[in-house]
Amino acid sequence: MAHLTGSLTITGAQVWEGAGRGFVERDVAVVDGLVADRPAPGAETLDGSGCWLVPGLLDAHFHAYATSMDGLENERGPLSYTAINATRRLARALRRGFTTVRDVAGGDIGLARAIEAELFPSPRYHFTGPALSQTGGHGDPRSQHVDVCFSHGHMCEVVDGVEPLRVAVRERLRTGAHAIKIMTSGGVFSLADPLPIPQYSVDEIRAVVDEATRRGSYVAAHAYSSEAVLHSIDNGVRSIEHGNLIDESTARAMAARGAFLVPTLAAYDAMDRRGAAIGLNEISLAKNSEVLSRGQEAVQLAHAAGVRVGFGSDLMGDLEDDQLAGIRLQVEAAGPVEALRSLTEVNAELIGDPRLGHLGTGAQGDAVLLSGDPAQDPSVLWEQDARRAVVQGGRVVGG
Repeated sequence: MAHLTGSLTITGAQVWEGAGRGFVERDVAVVDGLVADRPAPGAETLDGSGCWLVPGLLDAHFHAYATSMDGLENERGPLSYTAINATRRLARALRRGFTTVRDVAGGDIGLARAIEAELFPSPRYHFTGPALSQTGGHGDPRSQHVDVCFSHGHMCEVVDGVEPLRVAVRERLRTGAHAIKIMTSGGVFSLADPLPIPQYSVDEIRAVVDEATRRGSYVAAHAYSSEAVLHSIDNGVRSIEHGNLIDESTARAMAARGAFLVPTLAAYDAMDRRGAAIGLNEISLAKNSEVLSRGQEAVQLAHAAGVRVGFGSDLMGDLEDDQLAGIRLQVEAAGPVEALRSLTEVNAELIGDPRLGHLGTGAQGDAVLLSGDPAQDPSVLWEQDARRAVVQGGRVVGG
């Protein structure tokens, strides 16, 4: 994505320098979109006195195309409506302070081009294109009793077999995908697959990983159980999405292999509180109850084992306005400092952009100015009215 460029000097704020140093009072100069050693002549000034400045937040499990709580509607509804709705989801995420998102299951080069052309306000955008699923896997939206054909949609594509998977990966990378998403266990939202059972064969996963790795990319896998997570990381998957049902030994294996965990705590909490009222089916509600209580425990096990833990929201349909609630849940699981690391430097490392997740020289000029110290009062991270300003590329984001 092209740099958003602006020049701005933020003065007098307490600036987050990472978990080791905490906050340090200093000015932050952004010149032509990047943090610089000295201000640009005539740059705008934003008074940060009495405020705390953190790097722009990153959501590593976002779904721009998740228009509905109904799987088939998400997949086969008009793409024009889905894309227009995505512009609103992205703009709202930016106003919440998420200046970068990774869209893992959906998005495409057209949406990315519109963002690059600044046709609408949006976080920096990294997409995988439709996630890859086996027949009857988590990305197959058909219930058991439905006799209709389904091969692909806006968020998922059903692809079986080594050679078809190689072609599918190559096509995604040809059209600008940041990474490849595969489904390697059952899921809450799908209707015909048990949660814990691993999906895709060893050969299929290895083929996907091989194609992505040779192009300098990586694979993210939807996986809940220890069996599915081990099945994924043993065959080269770099990023585990969800991971609610992992045990201590699996967390240690993830750390040994350098795998990331991207928990998505907001999704289960939102579905538990609001799912029935907005029409989530009974199968998904029952599955959600299985993983709801285990999500925060998985985060704790991962941290204890030394796994790099990121942050994701994974909110579908109208639930997307619970994005900030995910921060509260992650703070409850890991504490404010680790949660802030997850939202910034860990997700930046996962995405692979050293200009994200910090406010040192050369960083993207993305930041959130808060009214309080998030290390002492972490509620300022999730309370919208605690945001004094959101800055992206050296430009203050409109309300």
